[in-house]
Amino acid sequence: MRPTVRCCRFISLCLMPLFPLFASPAHASGERQLVEVINDYRADPDRCAGRAVRPLRPLALKSDLSLPIGYGGGMREGLKANGYQAVTVRTIRLVGAQDADEAFDMLQSDYCGALLDTQYADIGVTRARSEWRVVLAQPVLDGRIGDSRAAGKTLLAQVNAARARPRMCGRQRFAAARPLTWNAALGAAAQGHSKAMAYGNYFAHQDPDGDMPADRARAAGYRGRQIGENIAAGQGSPSQAMSGWLASPGHCANLMNPMFTQVGAAYASDSRSNKGVYWTMLFGAP
Repeated sequence: MRPTVRCCRFISLCLMPLFPLFASPAHASGERQLVEVINDYRADPDRCAGRAVRPLRPLALKSDLSLPIGYGGGMREGLKANGYQAVTVRTIRLVGAQDADEAFDMLQSDYCGALLDTQYADIGVTRARSEWRVVLAQPVLDGRIGDSRAAGKTLLAQVNAARARPRMCGRQRFAAARPLTWNAALGAAAQGHSKAMAYGNYFAHQDPDGDMPADRARAAGYRGRQIGENIAAGQGSPSQAMSGWLASPGHCANLMNPMFTQVGAAYASDSRSNKGVYWTMLFGAP
């Protein structure tokens, strides 16, 4: 038996660092108040730069985005070391605002486009007297992804939707294939490998102990005659991971292979790893 393995890595990350800052209770209250006002504005936005804007979901206040006032050191690794890995980050500095209302007026006047930018999900605010720093960020991992079980169900539905119709994988044509069923042993092996890659900060089918996908599947209790594996790194949601695999001829061929009848899939994340989030999908034929 020769296992079929595919890997995929193509997400670049833009990072900014931050370090913890302890604020006084009054200032901390002002920072929370500013976030509340910003989220009220996002829920019922006025026109911005002459254009109408749809309501947006609130930004989540994150303490690890509290970038110190006046910070100007090296940016790239500090944020990751502090526990936040971002796809996109923007920092806004305000000077002269005595309270949250004045700070918001400045933001709405000069930075409404940033406040209403759909790519941002999180916010951090730091204040030192009349100077404020607002950090807007989009994390690598989508906060709405849910736990690994939910992500696995989503991936199962998506792979079966892909198999439901004919598809070209590069130059190879595949007919529609029957749906895969979930296998708990393959799911456990996929979860174990995703965790190993995230916590060990590596990206490969062969783990540091020398085990390959078939070895991990057998160790998890799977006794199938054929194993295939897709892995990916840096994608923030099941849909992004699946899109990347379908766009790659080799990964797509694994997804569409009619020989496979079972699947297990999982993700794991560690903000201090190079890619932030790691995905594994294991295919099997009993």
